[in-house]
Amino acid sequence: MDFWQELLASNWGREFVAGGFGGIAGTIAGHPLDTLRIRQQSSNTGSAFSILRQVVIKEGPAALYKGMGAPLASVTFQNALVFQLYAILSRAFESSIFANTDSPSYKGVAMAGVGTGAIQSLFVSPVELIKIRLQLSKKTSPTGPIHVAKTILKTEGIRGLFRGFNITILRDAPAHGIYFWTYEYMREQLHPGCRKTGDESLKTMCISGGLAGVSSWIGCYPLDVVKTRLQAQSWTSSRKGYDGVIDCVEKSVKQEGHGVLWRGLRTTLARAFVVNGAIFAAYETAMRCLINQQRKQHSDRSS
Repeated sequence: MDFWQELLASNWGREFVAGGFGGIAGTIAGHPLDTLRIRQQSSNTGSAFSILRQVVIKEGPAALYKGMGAPLASVTFQNALVFQLYAILSRAFESSIFANTDSPSYKGVAMAGVGTGAIQSLFVSPVELIKIRLQLSKKTSPTGPIHVAKTILKTEGIRGLFRGFNITILRDAPAHGIYFWTYEYMREQLHPGCRKTGDESLKTMCISGGLAGVSSWIGCYPLDVVKTRLQAQSWTSSRKGYDGVIDCVEKSVKQEGHGVLWRGLRTTLARAFVVNGAIFAAYETAMRCLINQQRKQHSDRSS
């Protein structure tokens, strides 16, 4: 009990816990659309609606949540890490924060986001690899993330577990810079002064978070398509033979045209709005609850 009290008494502890709540909310809200995105990117089987219909008919509605165990099991730590890193780096990049005179500048926010995206790729890359392999699996028998991880290590080694790591960094570093910048900018536009007071409404949180997710995906989407194909190639026989990022782009465009790099974009943007609206709403709400709880405890002790 003392451990939790000490953890939640600090800013970093509250940011870590609130980030975990945000990640859980986002995963539950968006995993079905994420499954459709992965299947669109890895094959040429039609629109999101046709894929949805095929999945539900052939595999059942539960198949839309296939592979959720990997991100859900790790999402608390992953998103807690993201928001914790962002808080630390935003303070480091913005000297005014140490003086408590103002909120972070937009430049500091963007730089902190880029650093956060690069660092968290170490953790995200193997998790997403396992999730993609599970989502593309057509097996009806239950196969969990631990089994898939063991299979990858056995057949491909430790390098196989980090397949697509380089392109994950190329995707996530700039995307996170855009992500946090957009959120901070939009929340201030929708509720002027809220970056200092922190009193924005739930509607502002959801809209700002949703737009942040959409804007971050638009710029990095072709890289995400390539990453999916690289990470899936040892799992589906039709995707073998990519020797790297450039080779994957060249072969994919040659075989399926330039549109392949944007396949599944609409599904992804719809998911991004829902997921990131949920993430920021859950994060900000959790932070308020934790701060109010801490203030109440201090008030009870002093009275």
